[in-house]
Amino acid sequence: PKQLARWSPSVGLLLKSKRKTIESIEEFEEASAAYTTKNICHTEKDGILLEGATDDDFASSLHLRGANVIENEGVLYSPAVYYGKNDPSRIRENTKSATPFLWYKSVLTQTLKAEPVLHCHGLHEWAMQYHPNGAPPPPSAKYQSHLKLRVSREVINNAVERRGVSCTHVDALRYFAPAAASLNHHGASLQRIDQLRLEQPACVHAHMDLLKICLKLRPFNDPVLLQRVLEVALKARRLDVAASPYDASSYGVDVVPIETEQGRSEYRKQQKALMQHADVVRQDLLLAYEHFLPMAFHEDSIRQAIDKPQSERFAKSEPGGL
Repeated sequence: PKQLARWSPSVGLLLKSKRKTIESIEEFEEASAAYTTKNICHTEKDGILLEGATDDDFASSLHLRGANVIENEGVLYSPAVYYGKNDPSRIRENTKSATPFLWYKSVLTQTLKAEPVLHCHGLHEWAMQYHPNGAPPPPSAKYQSHLKLRVSREVINNAVERRGVSCTHVDALRYFAPAAASLNHHGASLQRIDQLRLEQPACVHAHMDLLKICLKLRPFNDPVLLQRVLEVALKARRLDVAASPYDASSYGVDVVPIETEQGRSEYRKQQKALMQHADVVRQDLLLAYEHFLPMAFHEDSIRQAIDKPQSERFAKSEPGGL
C-alpha cells in the first residue's frame, strides 16, 4: 500500500490495499513493516529525506509544505521552512507552533525519570463502570456499550473499593464515574500540568499516548520509529482491555482477571515486560524530539514558548468531565 494508514478504533479500517482489507492487528503490522522498510526517512542536516519519493507522490500521500525534491535522491522536508523558523513575519506563529512540541518533550523526559507504579492493576477501566447503590449511572459506560461485562456490578464495585484506585493518568481520570472520584489516591481533580508530576513509565495509557506524540512529528518522523511506537500502543491497549471488566474474547483478547490475586500478579508481570519494551521506544522518541526542535524553531521562539505556557496547561480533569 502506498498511503499511510489512519488510526481507527476498528482493526478492519486500519489499512486497506488494492487486493485485500487488513482484518487483524498481526496483518496490519506485517503490511506496515513491508511499507516502512522500503521508504526510510533519513535525518539530514536540514531536515528529513524520504528516499525514492518523487513529484508524483505529492498527488497522493505526501505533504507539500516544507518539501524540496532532490533529483535521484528523494524529497527533503525542511522543518525550518515548514514552521517559518527564519521568517520574521512568522515569528509569532513559530512560537505558538513550538508549544505542543515542548510540552510533549517535557512529558517524555519526566516519564522516563519517574518511578513506576506497579500496583494500579488497570483499575481505571473498572472505575469507569463503578456504580454503587444510590449513585447515578456512570456516564462513560456508553463508550463500551457494545461489549458485555464479564463480571457482575457487585464484583466491579468491590474491586474499586478494595483499596481504591492508584491512577496516575490525567486523561483517564476524566472517564471515571463521578462516584469513584474520592477513591483515586492521586486526586479527584487534576490539571494538565499535573501530568508532569504524575506520569510514570508503567502506565499503559502513557504507552498508548506515545502514538499521538509520535504522530505530532509528521511529516518529520521516521516511519520505522512510528511502527515501533504503534506496536507498543497496540500491546498496551491489548493489556488494558484484557484486564478490564469487559468480555473482549470475540476479539481474541484473553482475560487477565485482576479481581483475583492471581490475575493481579499476572497483570504486574505483563506490565513490567511492556514497560521495559516501551522505555526503549520512549527514549528514541525523546531523541527524535530533541533533534527536531532546533531544526524547526528559532531559539527565541523556544524561549518565549517556555516562558509563556498556554492556558491549556491548567485545564481541569475531573471524573465525569467527558
